[in-house]
Amino acid sequence: MNRPIGSLVVVLAGAAAFAAAFILMRRVTAETAPPRMARIPGGEVEMGTDSDAGRPEEKPSHRVRVRGFWMDETEVTNAQFRAFVDATGYKTTAERAPTAEEILANAPPGTPAPPADKLVPGSLVFRKTAAAVDTADFTHWWHWTPGADWRHPEGPGSSIDGRENHPVVQVSWDDATAYAKWAGRRLPTEAEWEFAARGGLAGKTYVWGDSPFSDEKPQANIWQGEFPWKNTLRDGFERTAPVKSFPPNPFGLFDMSGNVWEWCSDWFDPALYQKRASGHVVVDPQGPDKAPGPAFNARRTERGGSFLCHDAYCSRYRPSARHGGAPDTGMSHVGFRCVRDAAR
Repeated sequence: MNRPIGSLVVVLAGAAAFAAAFILMRRVTAETAPPRMARIPGGEVEMGTDSDAGRPEEKPSHRVRVRGFWMDETEVTNAQFRAFVDATGYKTTAERAPTAEEILANAPPGTPAPPADKLVPGSLVFRKTAAAVDTADFTHWWHWTPGADWRHPEGPGSSIDGRENHPVVQVSWDDATAYAKWAGRRLPTEAEWEFAARGGLAGKTYVWGDSPFSDEKPQANIWQGEFPWKNTLRDGFERTAPVKSFPPNPFGLFDMSGNVWEWCSDWFDPALYQKRASGHVVVDPQGPDKAPGPAFNARRTERGGSFLCHDAYCSRYRPSARHGGAPDTGMSHVGFRCVRDAAR
């Protein structure tokens, strides 16, 4: 059948355009759909809270806008971190012996030099107490433990064997940043983290909505019972849980509540939200340019709470809750996840 030349040109042009679009689509998909990451759309979120449940550092709530990005579906696991270490030979902060100069440079004036026998690799480990204690004093349950590191989360004798799919812990902010750079990613800003954690559930108390935590059907891995000495283990876990043990939020992200605290890129300023209370939408905030206060008190933001959160002591498994940790310190309930910028 003969066709007018003009129609044939249109058909050929259309086919060429379709092929080009198909090739472009495959290219974009390959570039913007990294494995085990969820696409987080850009948009606005009411960051923080004005609720009575909120702490001073979470107030006041204010509007923040973020661009779209990709986020790890889960916290970085022991298996993933081991791949990084095997490829690079990296030694974490907890695996390196500190020097007296490093300690004194980050300590209040007048702090005595530590004895030489204390300058050994190690980290902080949580241990249950034998009975009820004064929860105002965290030294009852946090213990400096020589030999504790990501491979030995509770100290010598402990191991990550069988815990390959658990989140890596005992990693400092410096360690998390090094991993993210190796993986071609970065740590999320605090605003990105909260936007992603809320999963589009605007103004809700928890990442799953407004219904309270259920001991019968736990929505996250937190402490159940009486902190810090009696854990009923109704959720099935004494410490960390394997990633994806609980349902994801609407963005497909797992464990944005409980399990382990997650490092963010921002310096932590407990008064930051008061400084932002202008009524204007804040666009892609990166956090303070530097840590407020003296250098020895500099902290990076942590989000999401951990398996140690309990309503009677620490209710920071809510998406608005904020916390700060020393960037050169790892602990047995702190991990991280990464993000990647989306194509624009």
